[in-house]
Amino acid sequence: MGHFKAWVVEKTETGQSLTFKDFDEADLMDGDVTVRVTHSTVNYKDGLAMTGRSPVVRRFPMIPGIDFAGIVEHSDHGDYKPGDAVVLTGWGVGESHLGAYAQRARVKGDWLVPLPAGLSPAQAMAIGTAGYTAMLCLMALDHQGVTPDQGPALVTGASGGVGSVAVALMARAGWHVIASTGRDAEGEYLRGLGASEVLDRAELSKPGKPLAKERWAAAIDAVGSTTLANVLASTKADGAVAACGLAQGMDLPTSVAPFILRGVSLLGINSVTTPQPKRREAWARLARELDHDKLAAMTQTVPLPGVDTLAEAILEGRVRGRTVVEIA
Repeated sequence: MGHFKAWVVEKTETGQSLTFKDFDEADLMDGDVTVRVTHSTVNYKDGLAMTGRSPVVRRFPMIPGIDFAGIVEHSDHGDYKPGDAVVLTGWGVGESHLGAYAQRARVKGDWLVPLPAGLSPAQAMAIGTAGYTAMLCLMALDHQGVTPDQGPALVTGASGGVGSVAVALMARAGWHVIASTGRDAEGEYLRGLGASEVLDRAELSKPGKPLAKERWAAAIDAVGSTTLANVLASTKADGAVAACGLAQGMDLPTSVAPFILRGVSLLGINSVTTPQPKRREAWARLARELDHDKLAAMTQTVPLPGVDTLAEAILEGRVRGRTVVEIA
């Protein structure tokens, strides 16, 4: 046992504090696998945890960071042994279980998946929870039976983490992708990922009609609230929308009209406690189907001591694509 560097969120009289400090390995939580963390990433939920803007942290002290890649150092779990490369996303890590912005993590082996063949640890975290969620959305749309010959696919929040990967995946799958963003300067970036059209998010972010002109057969929405309501209102008959985020809000001011008059399906995506078979299928498909050059084009890298500088930026929509955190 010893000490290692970690970002630690602690409760204060006025809210919470975030400090980069030494952490005692003896204070790690229960788990049957100890991992030397090599890479993590920055998600919207990580920004909330670091800033305290929303009460995602459920115990204190907390090491934030909801996903990591690393090397097993100790294991009492039958599926893993020292030296194995592993990936973790979800399961309350960084919220109720000490998380990834640290040089060590101790977790349940049932939460891990082996690092997929064909991906480096850095690439796995360039994908991270955001990219993994995008793949779960694509899988849900596939399962629903919607296909590119039925019409275009919309991706909201397209220049963010989920959206960037979703654009690349949907384009690779043969869809005519409409990318919705509030950043005019990101048009070239999104077209480089495979978008055929770029839509100003203002068209979707204000209250609209219960039913609008049919525009897309499928959609991946990471925004929620009024945007999701408008996405549903413009979805073609028998189309489907995969909902995975709440950047605009948790409310959904819609009506039953899209569902009972057009047969539109709303598919909820749970990326936190996804069962192992679906989790492994998603990672296997990401390794096969996500263009590595496009993944690199959407990715920046920061060292662990600098991850706090991105907390406010990701909440304000100023972080493009994906960010890999290198754990020294």
